[in-house]
Amino acid sequence: MAAVEESFPRGGTRKIHKSEKSYQQSVEHDNLFDISTEEESTKRKKNQKGPAKTKKLKIEKREKVKSVKEKFEILGIESLCEGMRILGCVKEVNELELVISLPNGLQGFVQVTEICDAYTRKLNEQVAQEEPVKDLLHLPELFSPGMLVRCVVSSVNVTDKGKKSVKLSLNPRNVNRVLSAEALKPGMLLTGTVSSLEDHGYLVDVGVGGTRAFLPLQKAQEYVKQKNKGANLKVGQYLHCVIEEVKGGGGVVSLSIEQSEVSAALATQEQNWTLNSLLPGLVVKAQVQKVTPFGLTLNFLTFFTGLVDFMHLDPKKVGTYFSHQAVRACIICVHPRTRAVRLSLRSIFLQPGRPLTRLSCQHVGAVLQDVPVQGFFNKAGATFRLKDGALAYARLSHLSDSKNLKPEAFKPGNTHKCRIIDYSQMDELALLSLRTSVIEAQYLRYHDIRIGAVIKGTVLTIKPFGLLVKVGEQMRGLVPAVHLADILMKSPEKKYHIGDEVKCRVLFCDPEAKKLIMTLKKTLVTSKLPVITCYEDAKPGLQTHGTIVRVKDYGCIVKFYNDVQGLVPKHELSAQYIPDPEKVFYTGQVVKVAVLNCEPSKERMLLSFKLLSDQEPKNESVGHSQKNEKVISVGQLVDVKILEKTKGGLQVAVLPHSVPAFLPTPHLSDHVANGPLLYRWLQAGDTLHRVLCLSQNERQVLLCRKPALVSTVEGGQDPKNFSEIQPGMLLLGFVKSIKDYGVFVQFPSGLSGLAPKAIMSDKFVTNPSDHFVEGQTVVAKVTKVDEEKQRMLLSLRLSDCRLGTSSSASLLLLSQCLEELQGVRSLMSSRDSVLIQTLAEMTPGTVLDLAVQEVLEDGSVAFSGSAVPDLVLRASRYHRAGQDVESGQKKKAVILSVDMLKLEVHVSLRKELLNRKARKLKKGSEHQATVQHLEEAFAVASLVETGHLVAFSLASHLNDTFRFDSEKLQVGQEVSLVLKTTEPGVTGLLLAVEGPAAKRVLRQARKDSETVDEGEDDDPALAAGPRKKHTLAIGDLVTGTVKSVKPTHAVVTLEGGVVGCIHASRILDEVPEGTAPTAALKVGKTVTARVIGGRDVKTFKFLPISHPRFVQTILELSVRPSEVEQAGHSALDTYSASLVGKIQQYQAGQTVTCFLKKYNVVKKWLEVDIAPDIRGRIPLLLTSLSFKVLKRPDKKFQIGQALRATVVGPDTSKEFLCLSLIGPHKLERGEVAMGRVVKVTPREGLTVAFPFGKTGTVSIFHVSDSYSETPLEEFVPQKVVRCYVLSTADHVLTLSLRSSRTNPETKSKVEDPEINSTQDIKEGQLLRGYVRSIKPNGVLLGLGPSVVGLAQFSHVSQRSLAKKDLYSKYLPEGRLLTAKVLRLNHSKNLVELSLLPADTGKPDVLCVSPELLLQETDTKGEEESPERKGKNLHGRAGELPSKEQVKVKKPGKRERPDSGGAQERVSKRQKAGPWEEDGVDVYYREGEEQIAEMRLLPKGTLTKPAEAPRLRLSSGFLWDVGLDSLTPALPPRGESSDSEEDEKPHQATQKKKSKKERELEKQKAEKELSRIEEALMDPGRQPESADDFDRLVLSSPNSSILWLQYMAFHLQATEIEKARAVAERALKTISFREEQEKLNVWVALLNLENMYGSPESLSKAFERAVQYNEPLKVFLHLADIYAKSEKFQEAGELYNRMLKRFRQEKAVWIRYGAFLLRRSQAGASRRVLQRALECLPAKEHMDVIAKFAQLEFQLGDAERAKAIFENMLSTYPKRTDVWSVYIDLTIKHGSQKEVRDIFERVIHLSLAPKKMKFFFKRYLDYEKQHGTEKDVLAVKAKALEYVEAKSAALGD
Repeated sequence: MAAVEESFPRGGTRKIHKSEKSYQQSVEHDNLFDISTEEESTKRKKNQKGPAKTKKLKIEKREKVKSVKEKFEILGIESLCEGMRILGCVKEVNELELVISLPNGLQGFVQVTEICDAYTRKLNEQVAQEEPVKDLLHLPELFSPGMLVRCVVSSVNVTDKGKKSVKLSLNPRNVNRVLSAEALKPGMLLTGTVSSLEDHGYLVDVGVGGTRAFLPLQKAQEYVKQKNKGANLKVGQYLHCVIEEVKGGGGVVSLSIEQSEVSAALATQEQNWTLNSLLPGLVVKAQVQKVTPFGLTLNFLTFFTGLVDFMHLDPKKVGTYFSHQAVRACIICVHPRTRAVRLSLRSIFLQPGRPLTRLSCQHVGAVLQDVPVQGFFNKAGATFRLKDGALAYARLSHLSDSKNLKPEAFKPGNTHKCRIIDYSQMDELALLSLRTSVIEAQYLRYHDIRIGAVIKGTVLTIKPFGLLVKVGEQMRGLVPAVHLADILMKSPEKKYHIGDEVKCRVLFCDPEAKKLIMTLKKTLVTSKLPVITCYEDAKPGLQTHGTIVRVKDYGCIVKFYNDVQGLVPKHELSAQYIPDPEKVFYTGQVVKVAVLNCEPSKERMLLSFKLLSDQEPKNESVGHSQKNEKVISVGQLVDVKILEKTKGGLQVAVLPHSVPAFLPTPHLSDHVANGPLLYRWLQAGDTLHRVLCLSQNERQVLLCRKPALVSTVEGGQDPKNFSEIQPGMLLLGFVKSIKDYGVFVQFPSGLSGLAPKAIMSDKFVTNPSDHFVEGQTVVAKVTKVDEEKQRMLLSLRLSDCRLGTSSSASLLLLSQCLEELQGVRSLMSSRDSVLIQTLAEMTPGTVLDLAVQEVLEDGSVAFSGSAVPDLVLRASRYHRAGQDVESGQKKKAVILSVDMLKLEVHVSLRKELLNRKARKLKKGSEHQATVQHLEEAFAVASLVETGHLVAFSLASHLNDTFRFDSEKLQVGQEVSLVLKTTEPGVTGLLLAVEGPAAKRVLRQARKDSETVDEGEDDDPALAAGPRKKHTLAIGDLVTGTVKSVKPTHAVVTLEGGVVGCIHASRILDEVPEGTAPTAALKVGKTVTARVIGGRDVKTFKFLPISHPRFVQTILELSVRPSEVEQAGHSALDTYSASLVGKIQQYQAGQTVTCFLKKYNVVKKWLEVDIAPDIRGRIPLLLTSLSFKVLKRPDKKFQIGQALRATVVGPDTSKEFLCLSLIGPHKLERGEVAMGRVVKVTPREGLTVAFPFGKTGTVSIFHVSDSYSETPLEEFVPQKVVRCYVLSTADHVLTLSLRSSRTNPETKSKVEDPEINSTQDIKEGQLLRGYVRSIKPNGVLLGLGPSVVGLAQFSHVSQRSLAKKDLYSKYLPEGRLLTAKVLRLNHSKNLVELSLLPADTGKPDVLCVSPELLLQETDTKGEEESPERKGKNLHGRAGELPSKEQVKVKKPGKRERPDSGGAQERVSKRQKAGPWEEDGVDVYYREGEEQIAEMRLLPKGTLTKPAEAPRLRLSSGFLWDVGLDSLTPALPPRGESSDSEEDEKPHQATQKKKSKKERELEKQKAEKELSRIEEALMDPGRQPESADDFDRLVLSSPNSSILWLQYMAFHLQATEIEKARAVAERALKTISFREEQEKLNVWVALLNLENMYGSPESLSKAFERAVQYNEPLKVFLHLADIYAKSEKFQEAGELYNRMLKRFRQEKAVWIRYGAFLLRRSQAGASRRVLQRALECLPAKEHMDVIAKFAQLEFQLGDAERAKAIFENMLSTYPKRTDVWSVYIDLTIKHGSQKEVRDIFERVIHLSLAPKKMKFFFKRYLDYEKQHGTEKDVLAVKAKALEYVEAKSAALGD
């Protein structure tokens, strides 16, 4: 009961509180019950004392506070116990262990053997082999600091010094031990390690017994690409996985490691977590139960309660938590005994799988004065508040130097001196120490130690390899034996003693590896000369001390600090020649050297023992010239000073040595537009920092200042040489040059590659220079590497080169661009010019008071700023906002942008920008905005709701620079933006990213824009026009010059600069369809035109001539000959109040000529112009009846093309004409129209929508001319269909999709005719229909939309079912059946049908299955009633009772005589197959108590009345089980006589026979009977019926061949179910001892299911076969079956299963290899061989290799096979079996020369005489068969020679 309570606490959380209250003590005593009784007894005693009530309340209150504090006591090392599951963070990674940061400032260690079992096995293998194992990664490659890991405490030990050490385990077997296979559910977040790489994915060790976890390759691709740099996952790699799918009750689980799925994983109640199985790292939804000063109590997963201590509250929300608040929390530890759960609310833990970002504290080592105490915890430590407000923590052991701690010293508010000693990543707080020894220590960590520094230490131990010296708390270093003194010491223990204080100098320090090497050589320790710690320090001429590490013939190698070393060549050893340096110098000698030369990039240094004072002065000049060349290396970051500006960039001097270099303009910025801007404002004398050296040659040093490339080089992400480059890598570079065939990209290290045109962009590339510019920063993906030629191919496609999400990349580009612009502003503000300083101070969003200077020709306005006379401010025509302005007028304007190149300010007069609304904006909120200004890299928009100015990047990637015209943004366009900042910074703009492009909305500047040609609005020729007043009137003739020609109009300049427009409809009188009238006009051509109207400049409305603004209009002209030549002209109707009046003059059905303006992809219509002032729209469905045209309308229709359209009707609400290109769209009966499917109703039909809101229905019977089982399968919503209108009655459209209706000219065959009433049906007609329902009296079959037929149960099937509801199981609604019309009643609309095979010629609708047979057997009696038998066998043979159950024909009677039908059946009967059957009869066999078995009527007696498509077998049925002798099933002998006899019963019914004829007939019947009896007695007779086979299998029940022939007999008649039933009988009948016979039947059954069954039925048969037979044989047989039926994918999957299950069986490997070779997958086959050799024992290797070589000979590459054999024989030359196989295969596949060469080799081997005799005999036989007499004699001579040589050897 207690256990149940623990997992499922009742009601409140009292039980949990109690256990947690006693939790701290329980750890110490390890006995929960003792503590609880103690507590109870103390409470009881207090109660017994019974003090005053007030005192009692005080005590209770104090106790309550105390208990709350105790409950929230933070974790101390005593709190940890073995088996505790806890979340940790990797702090340090060493070669043999991990250091893990645990919550509450604790720390633990993970040994290398506690990662996972597979990794430990690999380590053991490496130790055993004593050499590195392939694919075994070291711990630093598997783990990185910051990774979150789930640990389990394996032990808490006490070290020799009394300190406690926590050992942890990451092994999934230990961490996930609490889970079982059954407990695994989809969506669970687990951790695991990779245990092996398989063909299709990885096996992951999740540590759950009985579970195999599989990670498919596609689920790991993203992780591999982003986190693993494209490399495959390796054994031991630690993964956070989400369970995708659980199979077999947890036996197999499929995993995913996609970051999006992992970070969103939540532990839910459906996953059935218990307190016992909860794992650290799970994120749960929780509710705050209680808020205390020490933390929170949370309720999560309904039943559980946990604690959050103050360290793990969200720092941003501290103090805001309240009861019942919903929060997300992460479980950080679970105590195994008390079940206490601790959680964290820190946001960093709420996204599983993501590493911690903050890994260290910059102030580690700092000593702090007067730090106040925040809180004290008896068993853990104390917290302090630092000056910056951050929390810090000191463990108990670090609070005092002495062990007797005084808690009163740590009351809140008390101050102490302390030192920051570490940083706890899990708590994100600094760890302090108050111990004096720590505060006064010289060094705290290895990071603090500087190479070359002199430090003091204490000798710890003296070893043969050197001295171990303690230099600080937990820090020690090694003084190697060679560094103990200036000379080599033989007995160091005489000079140094343990505990001695020594002064050392640091030679080398690696803080990550905690490696510290020091020297005690007095010369080095006391040296005052400069120290060389890197090659860059080694300047020519520098003198310093070093140590000789090697003495060689060519000179001495001298080592300095930090492993820097140089060579003193032989000629520099001394002024005198030294022939043998080894005699003069020794290893460990301290020497003084001078640096001659140093190349840091190559890590080379040339030194001299001849000091510079001795050298000649000429060397100084040499050194100086070398210095200039060698000071800078490629990839180095330098500071430069600008000397002067040149044409292509800046001439600079590299500091500090003033080396001349060149910085090109494109290399000043990552943003193409900012390069020229920076070039403009940088000036001589300016200094640029962190500039990258790109290349260096004799002429100049080339530099680059692109921030992206600089950070790449700094981060070490740039490959230095070609060997580091792998396909799939993403690299940052710049465009070096652009060619017609592609773009060359160079990387910072100097390597370059080609991006071909095909993979340069996701968009179509016509000209590469449109997409990229030289010097542009790009991200490139390596697609192919050619190491020989040192070439690589790159892709610049966005789809390949994505770096994170497009929104984050877009924001980063924007912020970088604006940051650079701010840098330009600061450069401008330092100039002397007042104008430039004013421009630098102007920021977007500022409102200015300006005076209008002038209104320019293009409609824009120029302003003047009062303070600065030269300041130019402009408002474009759009930003003038239609306001009437005059020179000198005062206006308020808002700054949009400052052009720092042209020194102009763009302003706007738009009211929505000036009158901004004060509204609080939320970060991440989505807003509609209007584009106000466009720069090259970004756009400035205003929020529609508030008017705030927002900047957003136009590019989402460095490569995203090209836009098609349709993709380009326009001023005034609406976009959707997601805000990323809510306060305008120094730029004056909010930052945002653009939402989906689909949310862009083109501007509608005017309400009447529907009537305006948008193309004209944007036409620059028109935009420049309306500035001249004219005196022209409508009807005037004018002459002008064509200025520009667009597809829909032309712009003409008239005399006096007046602009006119000619619409496409006003060019020709008669426009041929399909032509573009504007093509007749050419630019520069002079035309005579008549004025027909004028449009207002602002509103683009046509104005009447009386309007005062008519004199300023754009003139609408006509060049139609009829209008130009004659005075009569058709002026535009400019007096109508609206377009409605104009449109109403067009009548429905009227034909008009219109001109295509554009195809609207979103709305799916063509926009056309009928006249300059009348527009129309043609819905896509009304453009054509061709599916091809509807799919790609842009190919069929060109802009400006003339179209003949029919008016469908005016749409007054939209003010445009609705048109059609396919005639009047009335949807009347008989019309063919195009529609879209909007709804698919199963088993009923479709709903189709037409333009203008009309819909119609299509019945299931009108979907096609040929019915199918799934008639609606191909139809989905929005699919376009061609429909024929059948009826429009009651305003409901009834449609048909039959091609005989929609395309009558095709004259396609109508397999299923339309049936709209019973008049369309004839008696005796065969029809197909769909089952409607099962009624009590029969089956209702739908024959047409409104016609239903009834098939009574007696006419449904030859067998009846007892339970009528079984009919609905076997005849489901919607099943397609063939039926024959038996009877018609037109008056009552009744149709009686028959589904019997005898009538339809189709198989029985109730297919034969074992369960159906059992149903029949149960329902039928021992004998059938004569009436039933008569019904079953009417018109067919009766039954002749005899012992042998022989069946003969007797004339029967039909219930419904039908001479025509009979005649038809007779004629068709002769065509029917020989093995067809009609009926099934069930009876009990005499003398047997078995269940009734199926009996079949003789095949020849019954035939079907119509031909049906059926399965045929040419020669019986072969089962591929080695039964080649199986006799094919032959047709019966007496076929012709049977068919003749079959006609006679029908002839007898036609006329009455005479007595003589009846007598003759009787005699014939008797003869026939005796002939049949004789045939049955014939022993050599082939079985011809089911009865024959039954007799045979009774006599030989264990013969699998007979059973297989019986199955084949049924299959030839396509009786699949009967064949299955025979197989099942065989498996029950054959004796269990006959294993092979049973296996033959199983294989036959698998073959049957493979060919005629479903994958499910095959799978079930296979599983049963595996249970009852030797599994390997069944697997191999099924693989062969798959391969022979060309199911290669299934075969491959099966082989992979076999390789896992039977990996020790060589047959499986060989068969799989052969399978792959047959499929021409030679490479895969060879990989299988490698895997086989890894898995199989060594003794099998030779056989397997030989087999694979044979397979290569037969199926693959013969040359490779020979190479394998030669390799084997070179290793094992005496393997005669291998020689023999090699000879056989060479004889078969090789040339005679090759065969003779092998024989010559083998007869010269030193083998046993018996074996040599065998080979000589084979050689002789070969030559006898293939050679000449001479060859035969030569072999004999060699044999004789061998015998003589042997004899001679024996004699000796």
